[in-house]
This record gives sequence, C-alpha cells and structure tokens, in this order.
Amino acid sequence: MIPAKSSIKKMLGELPLTAEVYWHIMQSGKPIRGFKLKKLARALPVLCEQAASSQNKIKPQRKVLLFATLPHWVAHTTVLGLALAGLGNEVSLAYLPYPKWQKPINRFDLRRHNAYVRQILAQAKPLIRSISWLDSSPFNKSLPAKLKKSIENQALNDSQYILQTEEVNLEDDLYRFRLKRNTDVACAALTWLQRHRPDVVIIPNGTILEFGAVYQVVKYLSVPVVTYEFDEKRGHLWLAQNSEVMLQETDDLWALYKDRQLSPEQWKMITSLFEARQEARLWEEFSRQWQNLPRQGSEDIHAKLGLDSRPIILLVPNLLGDSVTLKRQIFSKGMTDWLERTLQFFASRSGVQLVVRIHPNESLLLPHGTSMVEVARRALPIMPEHIHLIEADAQVNTYDLVEISNLGLAYTTTVGMEMSMIGIPVIVCGQTHYRGKGFTLDPHSWDEYFSLLESFISDSGIYRLSPEQIERAWNYAYFFYFDYPLPFPWHLLQFWDDLERWPLEKVLGDEGQQRFGKTFYCMVGEPLC
Repeated sequence: MIPAKSSIKKMLGELPLTAEVYWHIMQSGKPIRGFKLKKLARALPVLCEQAASSQNKIKPQRKVLLFATLPHWVAHTTVLGLALAGLGNEVSLAYLPYPKWQKPINRFDLRRHNAYVRQILAQAKPLIRSISWLDSSPFNKSLPAKLKKSIENQALNDSQYILQTEEVNLEDDLYRFRLKRNTDVACAALTWLQRHRPDVVIIPNGTILEFGAVYQVVKYLSVPVVTYEFDEKRGHLWLAQNSEVMLQETDDLWALYKDRQLSPEQWKMITSLFEARQEARLWEEFSRQWQNLPRQGSEDIHAKLGLDSRPIILLVPNLLGDSVTLKRQIFSKGMTDWLERTLQFFASRSGVQLVVRIHPNESLLLPHGTSMVEVARRALPIMPEHIHLIEADAQVNTYDLVEISNLGLAYTTTVGMEMSMIGIPVIVCGQTHYRGKGFTLDPHSWDEYFSLLESFISDSGIYRLSPEQIERAWNYAYFFYFDYPLPFPWHLLQFWDDLERWPLEKVLGDEGQQRFGKTFYCMVGEPLC
C-alpha cells in the first residue's frame, strides 16, 4: 500500500498543477506535516502595517535579496525582510520550501509546501517580493566547473555536519542526496542572480546546507554578501561581510581594538564572565553552560586522574562535525587526523603527561556520529600510562585541568584562548578566530607542530607567556564576547518571545534604531568598521 501511494505521489509530482490544485481544494491555508508557519501567518498583517508606517529610513537604500529554507528560517528572514523594507530598502525573499535538510521529499508534497508558503508570504506584498526558486526554470542545467567543485565540497561538508563525522563515503546515499539538492539549489540561484543582480545578498549561516550552496553561487558571481548566525549571547548575532560567518574572521575588527586598554568596568565584565564559565554558571545574556559541574580544585583533579609531577599537556578537541570545525584545517586533514597523529606522537614520549579532555557536551549534542573517544582509541588501542583520556560525561571540570596544565593543544575551541588568559602557552592547530592574535603558537605544518612539541618536552618552560601577551589575550576575549557580536532584537531560538519584547514597530522606532541601527546598516552592506 505504501509503495503504491509513493508511486502515485511521484507520478503526480511531475504533472503540472496537480499538487497545487490538490492543496487549494483540499488544504487551502493549512500546512502539511513538517512545514508550519501558523504564527507567521497570524502576525504578518500587523507586521506589514508596522513596517509600512516606519518613519526611519536609512541611506543609501539598497536592493536586498534574502534567502531562506526550513520553516524557522523562513519565518525569521520574513520579519528581517520587513524590517529592512521598513527602513526603505527594496527587499526580495527567495525561498525553498524544504522541511528537512537530511531527508529527500517527494515532489508532490514539496509543491504543496510551496503553495502553502507562497500563500502566506503573499501577505507581505508589496513590502517584500517573495520568489520561490522551486518555481524557477533554470536555464543553467549544469554548473561551471569551478562552481561545480565548490558545490561538491559543500555536499561533503553537509554530510560531515549531518553525520557528525569527518569520514564520509562519497558513494553513500546521504552524500549523493546532498550533492543533488545543492546542485539543484545552485542552478536555481545562479539563474536568478544572473538575471537580477541585487546590491547585497543576505544568507543565514552560509557554511552548511542550502545556505552554503547559495553562498557559493553568490561568491562565484562576486555579488556582495552578508552572512549571519546566532550563538549563546541573547540579543546579539554574529555578522560577516563577503565571508562565511562561522569562519569568525575577526582580523579587520580586531585591528581597531588590539591596542586598547580595558577600563575597570570592562575588566569586571570579562572576569565575571570567565568565572561563570569556569564554575558552570550562566551569566547575564549568555545562555550556555559548557561544563557539567563546578570546579573541584587542582588537588582533587590530580588525585582523581592519578597525575604526578611530570609536565602536563592538555589537549581539548571540539565537538566533531560542529560548523565551527568545518573547513578549519591548516596542515592536518581535519580535527580527527590532528588528534590521531598527536596521540601517536606522544605514545612513546613518557617524559610528559598528555590529558585529552573530550568535550563535556559531546554526549548531549552528538546523539549519533563519531565520538572523539572512538577516534582516540582507534589511534591508540592501548593507552600508555602517561596518556589520560577524559570522556565527555566524566565528572571533571575542564578548567580544573586548565589550572594544572603546562601547555595547551587546541583545534578551534575557545578553551585555548582562555588558557592563554591565565598564562598557559597554547599551540593552535585549526583556523580559529583567536589564532595569530599575538598570544598563541601557530604552526603551519606538521614539521613546525612536532618541532614545537619536541622543544616543550625538552624544556617545559620554553613558551612562557609575557605579561603583555596575557593582557592581550584578555583584551581579545573581551573583544570577542562583547564587541564582535552585534545587537539584534530577534534570536532564532527565542524568536517569537523576542518579537513580543521587541515588536517591529519598536525596532523601527527611535529606541530600536539607536540600539540596533548599526546592525541593520551593516546587514545591507555598510562597513562593519
């Protein structure tokens, strides 16, 4: 019965108007399972009225293209589009009605989703011109070679992200699915952007899934692009211009702040935040706890792990497959390769103690995929007595390990930055935002990396940080947590609650523009600095 139904849907999905007529007759105004925009549908009349009555207009005004897929991002970008339209910009919203990123959907249901989204977004006219790229008939049936290669790499990154592993078989169904979908998306985006060139394209994230595929097209065409994403700080977002926001390229902004002397109030803020992170407490707008228990003290951790007086090297890998680790390799093939080769290097070097602290939230945030514990045990099936593997759910606070360490090894985790803040030298092996900022050791090859390790083994005090480097690390930490995020009213995870606190009318008014105006300016291409 089910195969027969699927076959009928597959057949009907290829016939013109069948899905749309079925939806309008049988389900008009109603979502089908997996793509619900009920709150947006109810809110749009008032939101459009508030945007249309806005008196604050920015200059210069721009032709803006927003892109979204998945229900939560469609809702978020629609309201963002109304805000930009209320500020005087000419706004288009291109969308794809995919309900999920990891599973294919038959074309009959996809077209019903499309009809549903189209009907809802029609309420936003004339403030937003909505465009379904599912409806487009791309004259680009294939991609130029350079863009094709980028889309293939995108499919690989997507598979790593979904499977939470760096090891992907290019013959697997998931990779082939992501490659086909990304290619379809890229063909549609390329066709539209070659016909209609906006002043700026705004894309959430820009590193993974359909968002990443569209970013690659925009980059290929050299159209100005802005990407944005949310992290742990409520009321703020990360924003990047002509770059993927998850790469966290802070160099240009940091150049404005690097010589700053923190004021007493700024010192108080960053030290309070640091203490809260160490003690597994939430702090003000920051909504994430990265430790599973408060600190227990250095004596306790020495006894618990059976550590002795030999120098201690702390290796802190990230969550595998997280978007802050994708495309960050410098000399290794990836984080897995880095961990494996580092463990093998230390296997015969018993003059030091290596502690590998698996990310405390790995078991919570990685319900499937490859654990870094598996990677470590594959590299060294039998762990020597001087190598200690601390699993994700171990009752150990990472900052207790930091306190007793003589050297840190990091890929992209912010723990590496925090070790520098208390004077511990750190070797950074992935392209993270704090690499190259003057307080870390930054090898560019395996030879450089292993040479740094050999030097430390010979003299554990060789890389001691200067007071100036420690102060710079604190200054950078303040910059990263308090200057780099831009104020923004609506966080994705608390979107509708935030919209109640900051209705569009208030955001577009004098109070909202005083607080968020710079962010909206930067979103349409005005310089960040």
